[in-house]
This record gives sequence, C-alpha cells and structure tokens, in this order.
Amino acid sequence: MSIVNSVKFLVVDDASFMRIVLKDILVTNGMASQIYEAGDGITAVEAYKQFKPDVVTMDINMPKADGIQALKAILKINPRAKVVMVTAVEQKHVVQDAMKAGARDYIVKPFDRANVPLVLNKVIRAK
Repeated sequence: MSIVNSVKFLVVDDASFMRIVLKDILVTNGMASQIYEAGDGITAVEAYKQFKPDVVTMDINMPKADGIQALKAILKINPRAKVVMVTAVEQKHVVQDAMKAGARDYIVKPFDRANVPLVLNKVIRAK
C-alpha cells in the first residue's frame, strides 16, 4: 500500500500495547525505516530532539505532559514537524485544539488498520 518506506517514525503513547499495535501497522504496511518510542510527552520531546523523526504519532492523553503540550514543544524545535495526533476519546474540541496548535491530522483508537496508513501517507507526502 505504501510507496514511502524510508520514513523515521516516533510513536508516542503511554500505553505500551497501543505503541505495539501502531508499530505493527507501520511494519505491516512497509511504511517505516526506523521506529522510535516514547511513553509520555516529556520523553517525546527529548526523543524528537535526539532522533529527528519524519513523522510523530502523538497520543493526546498522557502523564507528565499531554500530547498537545508535547506537540507545541516539538513545533518550537521544528515548526515544520509532522505530528499526527492519536486519541481514544472522540472529543471534537480536543482534536480541534490539537489541529489549531499545529497537528497535521489525527487518528482514532481503536485503530482502523486500513485508515492509519492512508492518514500517515497523506501527512508524509504533504509539504
């Protein structure tokens, strides 16, 4: 499905199971050359600085720093960062806040295995 397979991803979620599922989707679809992980917003920002991923998937509800705080911190480091928000709660105002803060798109948990690659490929290809 994916044409892009040399992409570095940072998968951020406080639930290790969700990171495993998302990594499996990336690997199964041949989307990632490297996948890094973080379990909270603070670690995500540090991992972004260290690994310089092409795309970040960012859970919204996390301890220490939530996904929107981490998104804003990453965008201060790189205003062109490609961050896709991940939310289990279909709270439109939270997703809208994330998009206003600079997120490129969002995906909803539980993951739709067909939709995730479509959203991520669209973000990867965007200028």
